[in-house]
Amino acid sequence: MSFHGLFYFIAVALLLLTTSTIANDSILSRFQQYLQIDTAHPSPNYHKAADFIISQAKSLSLESRTIEFVKNKPLILLKWTGKNPDLPSILLNSHTDVVPVEPHKWSHPPFDAAIDHENGNIYARGSQDMKCVGLQYLEAIRKLKESKFEPLRTIYVVFVPDEEIGGHDGAEKFANSEIFDEMNVGIVLDEGLASPEDYYRLFYAERCPMWLVIKATGAPGHGAKLYDNTAMENLLKSIESVRRFRASQLDMVKAGLKEEGEVVSVNMVFLKAGTPSPTGFVMNLQPSEAHAGFDIRVPPIADQASLERRIAEEWAPASRNMTFEYKQKVSVYDANGKPILTAYDSSNPWWSLIEEAIVKAKGKIGKPEIFPASTDARYFRMKGVPAIGFSPMANTPILLHDHNEFLNKEEYLKGIEVYESILKAFASFVEAKNGKDTLRDEL
Repeated sequence: MSFHGLFYFIAVALLLLTTSTIANDSILSRFQQYLQIDTAHPSPNYHKAADFIISQAKSLSLESRTIEFVKNKPLILLKWTGKNPDLPSILLNSHTDVVPVEPHKWSHPPFDAAIDHENGNIYARGSQDMKCVGLQYLEAIRKLKESKFEPLRTIYVVFVPDEEIGGHDGAEKFANSEIFDEMNVGIVLDEGLASPEDYYRLFYAERCPMWLVIKATGAPGHGAKLYDNTAMENLLKSIESVRRFRASQLDMVKAGLKEEGEVVSVNMVFLKAGTPSPTGFVMNLQPSEAHAGFDIRVPPIADQASLERRIAEEWAPASRNMTFEYKQKVSVYDANGKPILTAYDSSNPWWSLIEEAIVKAKGKIGKPEIFPASTDARYFRMKGVPAIGFSPMANTPILLHDHNEFLNKEEYLKGIEVYESILKAFASFVEAKNGKDTLRDEL
């Protein structure tokens, strides 16, 4: 290579590097802007988030629609019309709300979205759960549009409120609306979890909540007397029974026999008893009532009916003057009595497509999992629509709802490339009549 040729090569390389750096800075800046909008409960600034999303939609020439199933809780629905809109569409779901913070326990202000330049971490509430995913959808679409890609299937992107408090005024109302039915959705992508390892995690189902409160009653009595069947004694027996069950489930996880999402989790979240006094509690009076609350999560592969019998007969038996109630109970079965989950075998072409797209983007994949908590995906699965949980965060500690939540900027940028690959595969997918699925660019 001549000197002039080498100089030209270096000049072009520097230009490309500079262009790429400027583009990445713009991408990261948009992410920071979204993270800086305080949408934490109990007073999320939904309208400011909606304005930001709509401004991004305009810059991408996407159709946008603001829907309020509940006043002051806007849902933003974006649309990129495909060349064959009669085909089942693709829905990319994300939520705009985040959980509360304790600012004094953060090393960086939780809504500054500051980038630590030593390690490239972006610290902010929502950086993992799940403002990253919502913006990665849009950045992937931006890259596809810049490459002149035209989707065969229509792509919808929805930003919903209230996921962190159950999703009842957001995704649940949306999934059960005529608007959703008219969209003819064939596949939903929703959030997943970070992976501390070098592979991505894919979720085909999730555990359903059973929030249980057990109440024990008994005659009040003097604090010095050993009464039988007191409220506190009976509740402690129940707590010990619950503890043994919890230990049996945890032992299976620790032994590697099951993943966390495959067992029933039980955690005591409150204990309420005693007679209040101006200085605390009355110490010489045994209380007549005692309550304990438990957050139970049940996977769709578990026997929920058997668990309910255990609660009635062992954890809160009427024979010990005990009662119980569910503050929330979500069935693991659909209207037809089948477990609510998305197939991840050959019967579901979308699963194969997402795996192939991730690998094509030079990503690794772990084995299919059940999400250990709850997401909005359950509302779409209950409608019979397949939903896959996925957040492209490898080599990342799981920090959703934790202090100092962060996502590394390189992981964020890599995730955009992964979504670009996934959307290209999904939007080009044609289900052949002969039963052999293919991509449009292979025809």
